[in-house]
Amino acid sequence: MNSMVVRAYPLGIVHMINNGNVENGGESGMELAVGLEFDSADEAREFYGQYATRFGFRIRTGQLYRSRTDGSVSSRRFVCSKEGFQLNSRTGCPAFIRVQRRDSGKWVIDQIQKDHNHELGLEEESQSSTLQQRPPSVTKPLVDMSRRPKAKLLEKIDFGGSSSGIICFKRQRRGGDGRQYIAEPYSGLEFNTANEAYQYYQAYGESAGFRVRIGQLFRSKNDGSITSRRFVCSKEGFQHPSRVGCGAFMRIKRKDCGSWIVDRLNIDHNHDLEVQMVCQKKISTASKKFIEEEAGGAVSMDLGEMNKGKLIKRSKENKIGTDWYSLLLQYFQAKQAEDTGFFYSVEVDNGNCRSVFWADGRSRFSCSQFGDVIIFDTSYRKSNYVVPFATFFGINHHKQPVLLGSALIANESKESFTWLFQTWRRAMSWCHPKSVIADQDMAIQRAIAEVFHGTHHRFSLWQIRAKERENLQSMPTEFRYEYEKCIHQSQTTVEFNTTWNSLINKYNLKDNGWLKHMYEKRENWVPLYLRGKFFAGIPISESVESFFGTQIDGQTPLREFISRFEQGLEQRREEERKEDFNSFNLQAFLQTKELIEEQCRRLYTFTIFKIFQEELRRSYSYIAMKTYEEGNISRGTLQTCLESVQIV
Repeated sequence: MNSMVVRAYPLGIVHMINNGNVENGGESGMELAVGLEFDSADEAREFYGQYATRFGFRIRTGQLYRSRTDGSVSSRRFVCSKEGFQLNSRTGCPAFIRVQRRDSGKWVIDQIQKDHNHELGLEEESQSSTLQQRPPSVTKPLVDMSRRPKAKLLEKIDFGGSSSGIICFKRQRRGGDGRQYIAEPYSGLEFNTANEAYQYYQAYGESAGFRVRIGQLFRSKNDGSITSRRFVCSKEGFQHPSRVGCGAFMRIKRKDCGSWIVDRLNIDHNHDLEVQMVCQKKISTASKKFIEEEAGGAVSMDLGEMNKGKLIKRSKENKIGTDWYSLLLQYFQAKQAEDTGFFYSVEVDNGNCRSVFWADGRSRFSCSQFGDVIIFDTSYRKSNYVVPFATFFGINHHKQPVLLGSALIANESKESFTWLFQTWRRAMSWCHPKSVIADQDMAIQRAIAEVFHGTHHRFSLWQIRAKERENLQSMPTEFRYEYEKCIHQSQTTVEFNTTWNSLINKYNLKDNGWLKHMYEKRENWVPLYLRGKFFAGIPISESVESFFGTQIDGQTPLREFISRFEQGLEQRREEERKEDFNSFNLQAFLQTKELIEEQCRRLYTFTIFKIFQEELRRSYSYIAMKTYEEGNISRGTLQTCLESVQIV
C-alpha cells in the first residue's frame, strides 16, 4: 500500500492565482490532520499559527520533549493561547497539536485536539494588525519558498526597509504626529545585535502601552558566551508592589551567523495597557543637545530614555571636566552593545551635562543579592582631586567588596546627591538597603534621609578620624584616652551620656561646635548605638577599604581612567571567582564534635565558615559564674583565661 505524505507550507506560502487571491481549494491546505509533515518544528508552528488566524484564536509554544539518548528535542506541543490558568485571560483551553521528529529529520503531526472551551472570532482585531504587515499577494505561480532563507521572507515586511531582511531599529518610520509605528513582534523576527532587539521591543512596548525590563540571559556551556536573552514586561514577577506577574516576554536566540532571532514570544498581558505612556514623551531639548553634540548628531535612544524625566533648574559649578563626557559616552555605548543589562544616566541642567552614573548587568544582579548594606565611597575628597569619582559597593558572601555602581559627581550639593541616590535606586530595581555607610556631610545626610526612608546612616570612619585630628589636635593626651574610652567602652546609653558630659565639663568644651554636633548625631557613629543594626559584618571600629584601592583616586588622569577602572573591576571579580572555587572544592577540617559545626560547613562559604568555626572554638574557653540572684534578676561574671566580663 502506497503511503501519501501531505505537504504543509509555512507562513505566507499558499496557492496564488493570477489576480493575487487565494484559491478556493487552498483552504483545504489549512485543515489540520494527523500525518501532516513539515521540514522543521518552526514551520509547524507557523502553519498552526495560520490555521489559528483563520479560525480566530492565538497560539503559544507549549511543552517540548527531549530524547533520553542524546538530549535533542524529539517532539513539541503548540497550544491555544488560552491554555492553562496562569493568567486571568486563560480558560484552560485544551486545543493543541503535537509534532514529532522522525528519523528522516521531518516533523509530523501525531496528536491533535481541535475543540476549544471559549468563543472563537473569525478575524481577531489583534491578529489583523499583524496580518497587515505580511507580504502582499503577488501574481506568481506556486513556489516552494520553504527552501529559501527566512531572512528573505522578512524583506517585504515593512519594519524599516532593510535590504538585508534583518530589522534595523534606527530606520523605523515615524508618522505625521511624530510617533513610531512598531509592528507586533513574532517568532522568526531577526536582528543584527541583541541591543537592536532590545531597542525594538522597548519601542514596541511604548507604542503598545507597557514598559520593558531585561530578563534572564543564558550562556553557552562551552565558551560562556551569551546564547539567548529574554526581555520582559516591567510588571513581570512579584518582587515589587507594582508588579503583577505579567507573562508577556520576547526571547531572542543567537544564530551561528551572529545575528539574533526571536524564538519564543508571549504578547498577552494580565494588566491594562496605557494608550499613551509617559515614557513616550519627546526627549527633552537639553538631552537632545547633549546627545547630538557627543554622538555627531545621531540621536541615541538609550540616553534619551535615561533623561526623559524632570529637569532640576539650578546653576551651580560643575567639577567634571567637559572632555570627560565624550569619553564616557563612547565607553557606555560600547558596553551597552555587549551587555544589554548595562545602565547609565546623565543629569542634565538647562542643556548642560552634570553628574553621571553607570552600572553593568553584573553589578545590578549583585545588588539583588548583596544590597542590604551599601557603602557610598567618596574618599576622593581626602585630597585635592581632578576627578570626583564615587562608588557604591556592598559585601558578598565571601566578605569581599562587590561593585554596585559608579558615578562622577558634578558638585557636593544636596540636589546632586539626591539625583544620584534616586538614579541608583532606579537602576537597582528600587532596592532599599537596610543600612548605608557614607560621609557625614550635611548634603549627604539630607539626601539619604529623603531617598532612603528608614535606612540607617552610619558615618564613614575615615572622615570622623580626619575631623578629630582637625578639631581635637590641641587637646592633651589624657583627653584623647578618656574620649576613646567613652566611645568604645560604654555599655549602656546612660553610661555613655554620663561619661560624655563629664568629659565636656572637665575640659571646658561646651562651646566646641564640632563635639556638640557629633553628640547630636551619636546614633550614626558611636558603637553602642549601632549595636543591633545590620552592617554585613563590617567592623564598626575599622575603616572600609576603597573598592578600587589605589588604582583609581581623585588624581587619575582622563586618558587612564577607563583602563584602570576595567582593570580594577576585573581584579576584584577574579578574586570573587577564586573564592567561589574554594567554597565548591575545599572543605575545612572540623575542630569539634558539635553537629552544628558539620551543618554550617555544608551551608556556609569557606570564608564565612572559618569565622563561625573560630567563634565556636572560642566559646569553649568561657566560664559563666553566678555571683548574685534576687527574684528574676541574676548577676554573674563571664570569665576566660585572659579577661573577666561582668554580665547581667
